[in-house]
Amino acid sequence: MNKSRFAVRWAAVALGAALLTAVAGPAVADENHGDQDVDVNVSIAELTEPGVLAMTVAGTSTDLTENGSTELVRQFTGTLPTVTVTDTRSADEIPDGAGWYVLGSASVFTGETGQNPIGADHFGWTPRLIDGGDSGLVTEGDQVDTVLDDGDDAVGLVDQELLALALGSGAVAEEGQWTASADLFLRTDSTVEAGDYTGRLTLSLFE
Repeated sequence: MNKSRFAVRWAAVALGAALLTAVAGPAVADENHGDQDVDVNVSIAELTEPGVLAMTVAGTSTDLTENGSTELVRQFTGTLPTVTVTDTRSADEIPDGAGWYVLGSASVFTGETGQNPIGADHFGWTPRLIDGGDSGLVTEGDQVDTVLDDGDDAVGLVDQELLALALGSGAVAEEGQWTASADLFLRTDSTVEAGDYTGRLTLSLFE
């Protein structure tokens, strides 16, 4: 074989090996030659669906602590998380004379270690408006006392009891939102078994 041709072939093989080595080696970061921002725009149309009447509660639990007990009656008090009623309907979407009301009823209180349950008739509240608007058409319900108290309202939250109501949503449509709460109290005999108890207060919005 001609020596010059051999030298050329050997040089080509060496060059190919060098190229393979360069490809298989660590990648080298590309040089940045400038950045360009892109604005992202979105058009959100106003909702055209009918408005709604809805209720939200600012929390899913509350604690009662002993306060105001006597030798015969133990009392445990707390506060209902804020209840908000919102009406996003326009005046022409609300039937004439329509109103709304929020009711509450309680379950029995069961002990975590098998204590005798405490009936819902031992649990009461004092409703109070936080923001009833300026119309004067929203009001809170009456105090509901417990079976250990006296009077016609000493029944506890066994049945649905009134927290708040609006006397005609059409008349207060422009206000759109109202808030209420309640002072809660559980009253038991002084001989109640010690331990942790859990009950449930169900709130319902009606129109």
